[in-house]
Order: sequence, then C-alpha cells, then structure tokens
Amino acid sequence: MLTGQRKSLILARLQRDGRVIAKDFAGELDVSEDTIRRDMREMAAAGLLTRVHGGALPISPDLPDFSARKSRASTEKQALAARAVEIVKPGQMVFLDGGTTNTEIARLLPQNLGLVVVTHSPTIAVDLEQRGDIEVLLIGGRLYRHSMVAVGAIAAEAIGRLRPDLFFLGATALHAQHGATTGDPEEAAIKRLIASVSAETFLCVTADKLDALSPCQILPLSDLSGVVVGRDVEAERLAPYRTAGVSLMVA
Repeated sequence: MLTGQRKSLILARLQRDGRVIAKDFAGELDVSEDTIRRDMREMAAAGLLTRVHGGALPISPDLPDFSARKSRASTEKQALAARAVEIVKPGQMVFLDGGTTNTEIARLLPQNLGLVVVTHSPTIAVDLEQRGDIEVLLIGGRLYRHSMVAVGAIAAEAIGRLRPDLFFLGATALHAQHGATTGDPEEAAIKRLIASVSAETFLCVTADKLDALSPCQILPLSDLSGVVVGRDVEAERLAPYRTAGVSLMVA
C-alpha cells in the first residue's frame, strides 16, 4: 500500500472514530507499527493531526479571534447556555470564563437571584453592565487579546482570594483521555487556578470541540463537575465520557 493511501485511511478513521491507535491500525493494514508512526509524524508536521502517546487525534480547529467568534454565536451555543444557567442557584458567586458560549450564559442569567458574577473577561463585564440585579466583580491583569481575558500574576493574586460556588469554564477542546485543553499555557494556568478555588466546575462544549485536543491541558475529566453537550451529538461519541464518569447534561 502506498504512503498516500495509508494517510488517507488514517484521516478517514480519525473522522469516523475520533482517534487512531497506531498498533491496532498497523495490524488492520498488515504493516509495521513503525510505518504507521512514521506516517503520523509526517501528518502531524503537516498539521493534519495531533500525535499522542500510542496514536493520533484530530487536530483542534483553529479559532478566529474573539470578536469574529462572538459575531457568529450559534444556535448550538445559545442552547448550551440555556441549559447551563439552570444550574445557577440564588445567592451564588458565579465565575464566568471568557469565550462566546460564556457570553451567552451571561446574557441568559436569571433575573433577581442576588448573584455575584466574577469574570476576568472585560467583554462579559460590559455585557452585564445593565444588569442592576447582579453584582459584577472584574478581575484585572495582562490582557490576552485572543480570548479577551486577563491573565498573569495580577489576575492570579485576585483569583486566589475568591471562593466561587460555580465556575463556567471555557476550553477549545475536550477529549475522553486528555480532558479539557486550550492553546495557550498561561491561559490554561489561570483556568486551572479558577477551578481549584471553585466548588464546582462546568464546561459547555460544542460538537466540533469534542474528541479534539489542544496543546495545553486545563483539567482532566475527573475535575469537571459536569459537561453540557448538544442533543444532536451521537450517543457513541458520548459513550467514552460516560465510561469515564463524566456527568453529561444534554441541552
């Protein structure tokens, strides 16, 4: 079998199953495991997949900047946000991460619950400016423009003194083995810190972010209190997450 044929089959399997195990795939094609690993190295170098221990995963989609993402907030994100706000209880301190889905959560927060909303996203703080029933705490720091959130030592100092009841995490990818990931190590560190001081951490994830992987781990699945997913996600895609013990909330 030609190299190009093997690589096409690898891509097809990634699209179908969300992962390829090098040893198993080599057996299917009756070639050496080293051959498949070499194909995967070349494909990773070409930006076609992400190599992990024992095989490969789909590459997480390149995200446009925040303003572009916000301008095309999808019906899926709005449905996820509507399901997420059902978790919120009166009098809670809620920490909202940056991101377009969390912007939708901010917009849909129930009225007159006496909430304190903490965020390190100036855009979310501005969106809540007209909500006189919500006390807004804005965390400062160095602005990470791609996600429009504050990061760095100043942000970490302020976050470390808080004890939120809920944290709505944002991530660029979620994988059954590698958990929630994102593209920037400093942003990942801030997200981890927020989760560590929060009583519960929830993640809303669109279908395109499932079974994908970004370079920097935020949290393993075991650290997530729940994951909100769309009702159109196939049961077989969700099965590994249920097996891992994740509490799935269908929007």
